[in-house]
Amino acid sequence: MSSPIKLGVIGFGERARHMVRMIQAQDPEARLTAIADPQCDALRKELLAADPAMDLPRFYQDADEMLDTEVLDGVIIGTRCSLHAQMAVKVMARDIALLLEKPVGTNLDDLMTLRAARSSRVVVSFPLRLSRLVRLARQIIDSGKIGVVEHVQSWNNVPYGNVYFQTWYRDEAETQGLFLQKATHDFDYINYLLGDMRPRVISAMTSKRVFRGEHPAGLRCMDCAEKKVCFESPYHPSRLAPIPLNQPAKEMCAFAVDTGNEDSGSALIEYESGMHVAYSQNFYARNKAARRGATLIGYHGTIEFDWYPERLKVYLHHSDQVETHEFGTEEAHGGGDAMLAANFVGVIRGTEESVSPLEKGLTSALMCLKAKESAATHRFQDVQWPAAYPERALEVETEREMEFARVV
Repeated sequence: MSSPIKLGVIGFGERARHMVRMIQAQDPEARLTAIADPQCDALRKELLAADPAMDLPRFYQDADEMLDTEVLDGVIIGTRCSLHAQMAVKVMARDIALLLEKPVGTNLDDLMTLRAARSSRVVVSFPLRLSRLVRLARQIIDSGKIGVVEHVQSWNNVPYGNVYFQTWYRDEAETQGLFLQKATHDFDYINYLLGDMRPRVISAMTSKRVFRGEHPAGLRCMDCAEKKVCFESPYHPSRLAPIPLNQPAKEMCAFAVDTGNEDSGSALIEYESGMHVAYSQNFYARNKAARRGATLIGYHGTIEFDWYPERLKVYLHHSDQVETHEFGTEEAHGGGDAMLAANFVGVIRGTEESVSPLEKGLTSALMCLKAKESAATHRFQDVQWPAAYPERALEVETEREMEFARVV
């Protein structure tokens, strides 16, 4: 029997909880040993209420105290985004395996700090690069079936966009915009499918056309006179499970003056080969209009995939043949979360290298920041690090990364 894995969590939110469960599913010897969270008293009560017999982890108000007190094998960072880099540096300084939520940082200083810290024991939470669809697409690309990928069109029509306008995500000072919140995933899987080709130039544009209005700042749905007729209201009858009118709701008004965030955005990315990618995302598609995926076009064929039906098609250009691949099971991020958890266990135990290393998170976050800057200035932006921080070459793919691409 293998030795127990002692896990610590900094910021015990929903995503961190989910990944703890995924890790424990991959390795029954994984134990949640310690939690650092400002809400630790409330969390203790919550966990005991859910399972009075639970062997509770130790709780800390402060991350440094937890890291200085506990002997941990792995740490998950699930704080709000603005703290990701700061907390990551603390963990890396102690040479503890780290599962770091995206985005890895929300400003250039964050990214520079992470680049200076460096660690090979970081797994960035990019499950889409490990999903069944992306691994299959990579396998087909590597086979040469469609030829060299010469053009990519990628889209993300988000059906749960209310999250970014009715919860804490509406605070743009915290999120730094929705390229960092959503496109960071998409830019990463696109980079991966292109063999980690270097992005060179980016141009972007954003709009805010829907989630804006004149309702007062701080208005909650439960206090709004329009809560029965507003489609974003949790009380609206079109919801799958509308809540009773007398029940409190945490949602904020999506049409208030303080919503923050753009509600659509697009980017053009030129890569070092001269090929380019067209990416677009929006946050007011709903229900069956949801789409997330890409079209990758070579001279000999086209790959098209979408996570919502979890379907991939290959169109061969010089015949009338179309291949269709469908996956029937529903798993978080198309199976990517399970693969991410398994890899993190391997990094902890020293049997695997990270398949989503820090350098990939830094590249994606830099692309997002440059897209945001381009949208603000209406100018193309070079995707490069400041001269004061010489850019080192992107890490060569590990054998483990290539294995994920081959084994679907």
